[in-house]
Amino acid sequence: MPIGDSEGCPGCACPYDFGVTVTISAPELHARIADTRLLDVRWSLGAPDGRPAHAAGHIPGAVYVDLESTLAAHPGPGDGRHPLPTRAVLQEAVRAWGINDGDTVVVYDAAGNLAAGRAWWLLRNAGLRDVRLLDGGLAAWTAAGHALETGEVTPEPGNATLTDGELPTIDIDEAATWPGVLLDARAGERYRGEVEPVDPRAGHIPGAISAPTSENLADDGTFLPADALRERFAALGARPGDQVAVYCGSGVTAAHTIAALRIAGIDAALYPGSWSQWSSDPDRPAATGAR
Repeated sequence: MPIGDSEGCPGCACPYDFGVTVTISAPELHARIADTRLLDVRWSLGAPDGRPAHAAGHIPGAVYVDLESTLAAHPGPGDGRHPLPTRAVLQEAVRAWGINDGDTVVVYDAAGNLAAGRAWWLLRNAGLRDVRLLDGGLAAWTAAGHALETGEVTPEPGNATLTDGELPTIDIDEAATWPGVLLDARAGERYRGEVEPVDPRAGHIPGAISAPTSENLADDGTFLPADALRERFAALGARPGDQVAVYCGSGVTAAHTIAALRIAGIDAALYPGSWSQWSSDPDRPAATGAR
């Protein structure tokens, strides 16, 4: 969905529902956990299967979500590593997680919400209005002194009916000609082309600006305050009202930066194919260096 094609706040061309916040604190979640659907999205490039960690200890009632099978489609030729799932596949998964229409959904992981951000973006894109990231993730919950439970959680099936295209995206051609600010959410060394551990070529999309996702967070893993995030993104050339798009390696951690931008009051489009798609096309140029 193009930016501006929405029913957002009066006088604003953004697609977001300003009645819903991006994050929830551990104390607030604890106070309302009985009426909240919890999703545990533990995943990383080095440990894509988070089931053992989930079974060893998770927030009570949290359902494990497998990023590879439910938050991404199987990649085909020319796709990135984690294409967006179809609405039908995501709806089946959402119902299996026990989510009903109108539920408050809280997602978290154990790594600063770098993976949970993908679930947050997908569910908001699918029309669920009250989806939040647990600020600080699992560490914030345990630091607040709250208990974990072990084993698997199998909820009663839900009835949520999803839509699609509620949040803006761009494709590979739009990324090549993006008229606004294009942020690269990967680590700085990958942006500069010094290393490339997973994708075909090193470097970045020409014209993109380095904006590592890790810099959205404070030392305790919570998001920086809104003012600090606005200052950070302003220094990168992104301000409220600007045309902003974000990519990463495969469209996962870019969603986290879109959440941080939303906290800062800045709307942004996701390039789902990201560098994994771009670098697979030999006709697409790759830039290296700091800028």
